[in-house]
Amino acid sequence: MSLPPCPECQSQFAYRDQAFLVCPECAHEWNPDEVTVEDKTGAKDANGTELAEGDKVTLAKDVKVKGSSMVLKIGTKAVVRRILDAKDHQLDCKVDGAGEMMVTAAFVKKA
Repeated sequence: MSLPPCPECQSQFAYRDQAFLVCPECAHEWNPDEVTVEDKTGAKDANGTELAEGDKVTLAKDVKVKGSSMVLKIGTKAVVRRILDAKDHQLDCKVDGAGEMMVTAAFVKKA
C-alpha cells in the first residue's frame, strides 16, 4: 500500500502512526482521510498580493543580477511568465532591458 506524500514538503517517506500520517523530514502530521484543497504554489509580492502568471510587476528595490555587474533599478517593469515552487527565485520573468531571468517574489510589486 502506497502512502501519499507529505502535503507540506512533498516527502515520499511518510509513515502511518495510528490514524495519522507523519513526515519524518518536516514533522508534519495529518489525517489522510481529510481532503485538503490547499494550493501552496502561489507567490506573494512585497505587499502580500498573490501573483499569477501573466501579471505585470515592477521591482520594489534595487536588485543585483547574480553573475553580472548589472543592477536592476526600482520601478523596472517585468512580466511574470511562470511561477515556480522554489525557495529563493519563484518568478520566471521577462524584465525590460535585461531579458529573461528568475526573480524573487518578495522584490516585486504587482503593477
